[in-house]
Amino acid sequence: MPSLQWNGPRSAEWTLVLAHGAGAGMDSPFMRYMADAISQQGVRVGRFNFPYMERAVEEGRRRPPDAMKKLLVAWEEVARNVARSLKEGQRLAIGGKSMGGRIASMSTQLEGVGALICLGYPFHPPGKPEKLRTDHLADIKVPAVIIQGERDTFGNKEEVKKMHLARRIKKVWLPDGDHSFKPRKLSGRTLEQNLDLAVEKLLAFLSAC
Repeated sequence: MPSLQWNGPRSAEWTLVLAHGAGAGMDSPFMRYMADAISQQGVRVGRFNFPYMERAVEEGRRRPPDAMKKLLVAWEEVARNVARSLKEGQRLAIGGKSMGGRIASMSTQLEGVGALICLGYPFHPPGKPEKLRTDHLADIKVPAVIIQGERDTFGNKEEVKKMHLARRIKKVWLPDGDHSFKPRKLSGRTLEQNLDLAVEKLLAFLSAC
């Protein structure tokens, strides 16, 4: 099973397990920033690398993601093990960046999962809005939030507004953010402001669950 790297108190009410995106692992600047910022607010955060990313790190070269089925098996193994480790009264949220959040969204039926958090959901491949990756979202039974940059090429605000998503899925829009939440200089905002806003909204979501 993939090993997890932890931030935050073991005694936290919420444990959040985050998976990385397709091209960068659990130690990317984005993943480290989110884990640090969220854990500083009292949530325990666990990160892990999918098997293909573990091999990429060991070999020192990029590798393409494994097949969807293999990614899902790895995610569900992690989620089950973390759920079993929690004490009475502790709760589990799962999610991730881009691909990691997409795979997590296919695992919400697992026993013990109490919430889903997607950071930059890949609604479709860039430039191919007709190839939607949303059918399974209608089956999500736990509270869910998608935190998305307004101009994300994997699904921007105008595109997502036209999609028929389940009402239980909350959406948070980060001003002028791209797929990694980075705004343009002309917006007057910084990446750190958008990352901090994402953390603020994520924590508010968990508090309301």
